[in-house]
Parts: sequence; C-alpha cells; structure tokens
Amino acid sequence: MGITFKQTSMSVIFCCSFLILFSFTIQAQMQFPSPMVDFTRAHDRVELDTVLGKQFEIPGILDKPIQAYLPRQSFEADCLRLLIHFHGAAYVPIYAVEKSEESYFLIVINLGSGSSVYEKVFAKGGSFAGFIKSIRDSLTEYRGEEGILNGIYVSSFSAGYGAVRAILNQPEALSILDGVILLDGLHTDYVPERQLLAEGGNLNAHKLRPFLDLAKMAIDGQKIFVMTHSEIFPGTYASTTETADYIIREVGLFRKPVLKWGALGMQQISEVSEGKFTVLGFAGNSAPDHIDHFHALFKFLEFF
Repeated sequence: MGITFKQTSMSVIFCCSFLILFSFTIQAQMQFPSPMVDFTRAHDRVELDTVLGKQFEIPGILDKPIQAYLPRQSFEADCLRLLIHFHGAAYVPIYAVEKSEESYFLIVINLGSGSSVYEKVFAKGGSFAGFIKSIRDSLTEYRGEEGILNGIYVSSFSAGYGAVRAILNQPEALSILDGVILLDGLHTDYVPERQLLAEGGNLNAHKLRPFLDLAKMAIDGQKIFVMTHSEIFPGTYASTTETADYIIREVGLFRKPVLKWGALGMQQISEVSEGKFTVLGFAGNSAPDHIDHFHALFKFLEFF
C-alpha cells in the first residue's frame, strides 16, 4: 500500500514536534544567566576618583605583574593585614581597604577569563607559602623595613575562586590563611556532565572538598569563611546557589529565610551563620546582580 497524504502530514507534524521539543531541551540545558537589564534593584557602584594611598606593581612573582596598594591608614602601621584579591578591577578592593578601619596591604591579581587560568597558577608547583614570602619581601623592600603581617586573607570574585581552590588544596596553606571570602563565585561540574540536579545529576563533590573542609574549620572557629551567592543559573555547570546548598547540607546546617536590604541596594533573601562560617544569599539572575557582589566587597570585608 502507498503512503497517503494524511499519513505524510501526520509524519511531518510528528517530526516538527519532535524537533521543537528537542530544540527546547537543548536550550534548557544550555541556559545562561539572563542578559536582561535589571531595574528592580538599585545596583549602585562604588567609585574611587582619588587614590589616597600608594599604588604600585610587584613584578616577577607571577607571569603578569600584580597590583599592590597601601591605604593611607597603613603608612605608619606596625602590623598589617594582607588581603589578596583575585579577579576584578583593582579600584573596587582599593575602595574596600580604604573604607576599612583595619590596616591592610592589598594585592590584586587579574589573570584573565575562566577559573582555570587562576587555578593553574597554584595547582602546579606554585607554592602559596612561597608566594606569601615573595609578597612579604616586596613589602619590606617598599617600606624600607620589615613588614609584620598580622593576618592573611583571601577574597575572590566570580572566576577567581579557581585560585582559592588550588590554594586550599595545598596542606600548608590552611596553616597560613586566616580567612576567605567568595563573592558569588563557587562552581563545579555536574555528574554526568551537564546533567542538571533536576534531571538526576549530581555535583562533582571532589572539586568542592577543599571548601567543605574550610567550612568545617570555620564552624569550629579556626578560620573565617564567608560565601555570597546570587540566583544566577549557568545551566552547563553548577550555580553558586547549588554549591552553597551542598556545603550547607554537608555540614548539617540549614538556611534561614530573610528579607532585608544589603549593601548597594542588594536584596538579601537567606543566610546561614555558625561559628565563623557565613553564607549570604541574594536575589537576582542578571549580570548586574552578579557584579553587585564584587562592589559590595567593602561590606563583606567587615567579617574579617
């Protein structure tokens, strides 16, 4: 028997329906943060028109020169806190240390796009202890006297977490570090690859293990660990909400729903606090929501 026109039409309709469904499935799996411009929150930005401290570069430690900054309150201070920030324009962490009541020596490191470029610096032969010694030597050379570091802290924004993960994987690093802030930046893979949690996938827990260990130490009061996250859903890898949920669950804590204003017009919607471990959740799925976390560093620095 030949194929009738009705049978052909039904076949075409079925094929088209399948292709549309397949297309939507692929789009769902490849979802990226919303590109919309968000006007529901203020999205204020810090500004630093005049640098009041001393700004200079330290060559030779990494492949790229790193930026260093001594705020005005640190000029005559006998003891300085070292803050190493990974990823983002230098004027934002400069603003943060200028606003702080503490005396900081600031290092800002920008290596490019993606967490891997940050991770590889300390993942293969890059000793964090050696890095700190080089920074200390540079401070001594610049000030003309030995700089006493009273606390070593690390902050990172977005992809900068790759450096933090590599540092935490070095056993001696935990004896050196006093505190860590992750600004909307802790990701991992889905297992199997790109299989969302809603579809039965899991998180690659191996990549989260260093942060989980740090969270346990912070709960015991040994270190300070602060995580912030937005509601951005990358789609192809785990979001900062999902990684925060994992760590919170693994340490046996629970989120507390809140609704209050944060810095720069941010809207906080959840929090977890135990010992010196803190997780702060904020509303928003747009690029401006993501950048809010970076510009609010001055506020989060108060946890140190």
